[in-house]
Amino acid sequence: MSEAAKPADGFNRGALFWIGVTALFTAAMANSLRVAMSGAIQHGVFDPIDAAHSGELIGAALGAAFGGFALSLFIVSPILDMLGCKRVLIFASLAYVSGSTLIIFAPQLGHGPGVVPLVSAGMALTGLGWGCTEGSINPMTAALYPNDKTNRLNILHAWWPAGNVVGGLIGVWFNASNIDWRLGIALIAIPGALLGVWAATQKFPKTEAANMGVSFGSMLAEPFKHPTFWIFFAIMFLTASTELAPGNWVQVALTDTVHMQGVLLLVYVSAIMFVMRHFAGALAHRISDMGLLWFCTIPAAGGLYLLSVANSPVTGLIGATVWAFGVCFMWPTMLAAVSHRYPRGGSWTIGLVGTAGSLAIQFVLPILGAIYDNAKLERAGGADAFAKLQENTPQMADVLAYAAARSFQSVALIPCVLFVVFGIVWGLERKRKFGDATAAPASTFQ
Repeated sequence: MSEAAKPADGFNRGALFWIGVTALFTAAMANSLRVAMSGAIQHGVFDPIDAAHSGELIGAALGAAFGGFALSLFIVSPILDMLGCKRVLIFASLAYVSGSTLIIFAPQLGHGPGVVPLVSAGMALTGLGWGCTEGSINPMTAALYPNDKTNRLNILHAWWPAGNVVGGLIGVWFNASNIDWRLGIALIAIPGALLGVWAATQKFPKTEAANMGVSFGSMLAEPFKHPTFWIFFAIMFLTASTELAPGNWVQVALTDTVHMQGVLLLVYVSAIMFVMRHFAGALAHRISDMGLLWFCTIPAAGGLYLLSVANSPVTGLIGATVWAFGVCFMWPTMLAAVSHRYPRGGSWTIGLVGTAGSLAIQFVLPILGAIYDNAKLERAGGADAFAKLQENTPQMADVLAYAAARSFQSVALIPCVLFVVFGIVWGLERKRKFGDATAAPASTFQ
């Protein structure tokens, strides 16, 4: 039996880690299936309701998943030890199943504009499952591997892109075969149900803070005792906007401009991320987690700009490649950075930065949708002129390409800001001899 598989302190570390992998894989598969089916939902459900603003409607619906993510993550994180990882993951299982069911039956349950909140509610429910997933598996992994957090969290989060690849490829096949989008959404329930059954069989550990004997009140006070924590909270808002918002927008915005299903770009990027996240530990030990994140901002900004001007499958893949190398380490490395610096905050501080990331997407996706809608109306010459355009014509292609470029160029500004912020934080930590952040004491930057 391998070391990872041996029971430790009554816990089967290997089984628990793979339950975490299953939970995150389910969240990712749900994410990519929502993205893959978003075009079909937009055209089949929202266009008949309000074609001129259907981009904003689908952006808001996709963003609702991140709202549910933020809500459950914020609620679960401080009371994880009271609830227990097992209960939280079983609830996540139920949320994946019920959320996908509501999305599927929304057109039958509502009529006209009344369908919109039902679709959004279903998206939000799947987001609740995602938030419960992140709220439990990240502190669980930090507790299981206290001396190898950056490496293990990146390996765990390598299964986020893996789930995106599987869900995205399924979505591409469904779209190409004209299979009803409802069947694609229904697939979310399968790994979701498996997660609940598997989690029910295991015993789960307490969080790192609980193992250190930190009281509930002290854990809650940790981010307020150290104002520097809020720097990481703000940074996470921006890193998530750089990684996840564009990933959820590729199908809607880029399908017509790169002349391939946009979700294929998400699949391609996710495959790169799956491989690269297995090397994060070694890189972070060489240059520190902040140094790694600083270097990532450059290809992130360049890749998003290249995607904004992509007009073929080749240029789309080139832009996606550059962007992938920029965003592949951002989310898990941010979680590890916070856990290293504020371990007494336990699941609460990890959950707070995850909440910041999810809230960012809920705000950013509708904004991207509004930028896209405004740009397409501007290019067409107004709402009336846009309504007269026919699909699959050069005029419509020009309008959509302009709108896609404007939306992606807007989000490309975010990693430019991060370039400055990460540079300042990294410089301050080097000046204070923080050195290798993955091994340094948490009090060095507080």
